[in-house]
Amino acid sequence: MNLPALADLLASHGLRLLPGSHPVPVELVVQLPDATIVRFTARGTTLRLRSYPADALTTITIPTECGCGDHHPQTGPARVTLSRYAVPLEDRTIDGELEFGWQHHEAGHLRLADALPHFFTLLTTLRTPTRQLLGVA
Repeated sequence: MNLPALADLLASHGLRLLPGSHPVPVELVVQLPDATIVRFTARGTTLRLRSYPADALTTITIPTECGCGDHHPQTGPARVTLSRYAVPLEDRTIDGELEFGWQHHEAGHLRLADALPHFFTLLTTLRTPTRQLLGVA
């Protein structure tokens, strides 16, 4: 499975794959239907899903090689990423050592297709926002 196929799969679930996602080692940045951002990583023996508020996204500008402006533009392309100051709302993990007997860095060796079931498992453990009906006078 590649990232474009994953983006299509996530879109069928109402999710949006964001820039900054990588297939190896698996790191997914996904926007949920309520605009919450989740970041899923597979590192060492741990699978981790952290959720962030929608305003945790920021845009950075990549500087050009020389920046002189003569033969290159002075500023490079803009990239959307999670702010380094973003504080997670929730943090969910699967300890691969306890669950699967992993010893070293097996999570980092997972292929994208093999990591996806764990992503969806952790996604179901996040609190879902509750709707409240308000009376109108």
